[in-house]
Amino acid sequence: MGIDPKLLEDYLKTIYALEEQGERPTTSRLAELMGVSPASVTDVMKRMAQEEYVDYVRYQGVTLTPAGRQRALRVVRRHRLWELFLAEVLGFSWDQVHEIADQLEHIESPLLEERLDAFLGHPKVDPHGHPIPDASGRIEPIEAIALADLPPSGEARIVGVSDTHPEFLRYLSRIGLKPGVRVGVLERFHFDGSVQIRVGKEERLLSPYAAQNILVVPLQ
Repeated sequence: MGIDPKLLEDYLKTIYALEEQGERPTTSRLAELMGVSPASVTDVMKRMAQEEYVDYVRYQGVTLTPAGRQRALRVVRRHRLWELFLAEVLGFSWDQVHEIADQLEHIESPLLEERLDAFLGHPKVDPHGHPIPDASGRIEPIEAIALADLPPSGEARIVGVSDTHPEFLRYLSRIGLKPGVRVGVLERFHFDGSVQIRVGKEERLLSPYAAQNILVVPLQ
């Protein structure tokens, strides 16, 4: 019996996201992210391995095969295009688009995808600053660093975030930190990793977590 296409795509996208972040997709980590038991993940991984979407080694986790990666990138492309459409055209805030795009990403219509991409002007990034794969699955990496790695007195432009949890995005919106905003580092406190920054004429103290999950491009 084949895997339900929606479930398959959800797993492929989750595995891809972990690999993209440099984290090995283990059974326990996938179970945590998918909200299921490790035994359920193991069963699905075995079936995905049979269909050659992943290489699965017990107790060592999984990796995407070329076929699995290609299908994952198609899902990621649709997801990020829909996020941008929801934000730019329908006016959803960046903390609202992810959950809705999770539903829309499973509409597998090449023509719809092509027209959505053209309507948006063939965008390179989604509302969170994540690169959008092109129609062939190619993806252009974004040259960005974590705000936490910006040296004192350095200035940068925010281009995205690593964490798209709605609560985190709402927090950033409240303090005026979104893609396109220019920030300057005033001081880094080594005892706990927090960072004092300047945003316009105001100063903000960021926690180590926030500073690590805000992506910036340094300004010369």
